[in-house]
Amino acid sequence: MRPALRVLAPGLLTTIQDLGRPGYQRLGVPVGGALDPVSLRAANALVGNAVDTGALEIAYVGPTLAVDADDVRLSLVGASTTVEILPGENASRATRIETMRSIRLRRGQVVRIGSLSGGAVLYVAVEGGFDIEPELGSQSTYLRGALGGWQGRPLQADDRVPLVRMRASERDDCRYHGLDLKPPARFRVIAGPQSDYFSNGAIARFFDSTYTVCAGSDRMGMRLDGARLDHPCGFNITSDAIAPGSIQVPGNGQPIVLLADRQTTGGYPKIATVISADLPALGRVAIGAKISFEPVSIETAEAARRSMFAEIARLGDKIVPLAGSGDAFAPQLLHHNLVSGVVDALY
Repeated sequence: MRPALRVLAPGLLTTIQDLGRPGYQRLGVPVGGALDPVSLRAANALVGNAVDTGALEIAYVGPTLAVDADDVRLSLVGASTTVEILPGENASRATRIETMRSIRLRRGQVVRIGSLSGGAVLYVAVEGGFDIEPELGSQSTYLRGALGGWQGRPLQADDRVPLVRMRASERDDCRYHGLDLKPPARFRVIAGPQSDYFSNGAIARFFDSTYTVCAGSDRMGMRLDGARLDHPCGFNITSDAIAPGSIQVPGNGQPIVLLADRQTTGGYPKIATVISADLPALGRVAIGAKISFEPVSIETAEAARRSMFAEIARLGDKIVPLAGSGDAFAPQLLHHNLVSGVVDALY
């Protein structure tokens, strides 16, 4: 039987995501991918995967998964939650572990992930990844197009999601020390392509206001509730391309920040665009949170992007052994494996 994770309970919205499928927007296919690509990369780093390996993206309420393999190594990075490890499906006694770490589980063990706090998403990476054929070069699930991932949909009870590896590698587990996933005090934006559709007063109101993330938010867009932004020039435009982080303002005057599964074109004026360095943090903001924005220059946005990727390159420096691990060289080995690859006869 193929190694797999078996879904006992799917959670609220659990999908497989990687870094997306660029290159198909001209055909109407969005890039998609992880809402928080920094946490995805970090989760993959903990188990020694390539940074773009597909992982589980868990939104708000986590799944319960049983191990149908000799053993597996998982990592959990992102929002805080209660993670319980049970010796079997009908067991009542559980061991609790924290997130921001890896763990090796044996056949028949169960991991139960609770409601998330302090963020909207959590990533669970599996050493070796999922044995799923990419579609258009990606394992990412695009829900509206029923494309990619596991059968183009969220996980459901009784799914057996196949794994590449039957057994985990022989090494100690690790955790992150000093990885900061807190959102910024204000999200940085540059002027949008239709900022001239808004009066100076509306633009000032946008930057002076605090918005609440609404319940209608999803992977396509984050709906905000707050100061109404009027359109002196009207709210219908000829549809044009949508960039990641575009903030469009429809007729009701309430902004929508377009996220990973955004449409490829849109016909509402866009007042601003969240800079790429702040998009991962925005992707982990939960419904009900308060956010605000500040304008920056394109030069500042470019410098922030370079800084973000420099931090990503140093993820391995923040990996340390778990308490009592005894292998002081594990984080260094993991860090170098991310560069040169891993050779394992069991792979």
